[in-house]
Amino acid sequence: MAYATNRDLKDVFPDIDSFDTKTSLYGWVVHSGSRYKAENCGLVTQLFVSGENLGTAQSDSSSVTTNGQWYYTDDVCYYYNDASNPNDLLMESGEDWGDVRARYLSNASKYLDSMLDSMLPREQFKDQDGNYDYIIVRTTSLLACSFLIRASDPTSEIADALWGEADKNIASLNEGNTKLSWQTTGDASMGVIREGSVSGSLRIVDTKGLYAGVYDKIGVKITTAGIMGTAVYSYWAGDSTNLGAERMNNGDSSTFSDTVNGTYQPVGSGLYVRFAGDTGDSATLNDYWEIEVIGKSETVDLGYPRSVSMTRR
Repeated sequence: MAYATNRDLKDVFPDIDSFDTKTSLYGWVVHSGSRYKAENCGLVTQLFVSGENLGTAQSDSSSVTTNGQWYYTDDVCYYYNDASNPNDLLMESGEDWGDVRARYLSNASKYLDSMLDSMLPREQFKDQDGNYDYIIVRTTSLLACSFLIRASDPTSEIADALWGEADKNIASLNEGNTKLSWQTTGDASMGVIREGSVSGSLRIVDTKGLYAGVYDKIGVKITTAGIMGTAVYSYWAGDSTNLGAERMNNGDSSTFSDTVNGTYQPVGSGLYVRFAGDTGDSATLNDYWEIEVIGKSETVDLGYPRSVSMTRR
């Protein structure tokens, strides 16, 4: 299990591929016919030719009889090719770069797990869409990149810089200064506005009040296009079956409708929104928003730093 992907590694450090751990093999000579050998080559666990993984080695050198077959023993690597001289090809030993990155990502994820406070629930590292929180993804990628770079250059300043950022992220998570998506903050009852498909110029810009329910994703949609004073918005609150936004997307009847007037207007259970735009701006039919809210009476999740016993000397 890994909290990040190869794409995330590239996003954190675009030049990470330059730290591929493969080693070039030189000095190939004819052993017999089209069978070549490279002596004093070092350990070869996997052979690559121009980036291609040649797969499993043969059982002995005499079995290396077909193009692409290879075998290693006692610091000598054998390779068969009746079309090209290996000295004219990129011959490398090592591991598949994709496998290496996957292993380092897994190791970085395990390291992050071990460094985060045990009060942080790992099963809640994902957001509402089932993706890991970006702070978790980025920190894992920073650690993995640092590990990969240090494998080739233990004193790298780049690795130190990446490690420094990761270390700060870990400290911030442990101290409760960084919020994960599962955590309820003190302002959660005021709602988080998320734009869906919005092409008009009138937009929801603010909320007011405190949501009196428990939890909902309120759906808000423009049901009549037009300028301020003409456009009509409707909102959908959740019921016993679906959240408000789901009811909106399902085509259920709206909970309430009103003309957009630029003041704070209700979206249910003590919460209000305000539409705004420049003079003459208009709202487009079916522009919609989701407002995620958690009740004002719900418990606020703070950081859970552990207490440290101290004694006076």
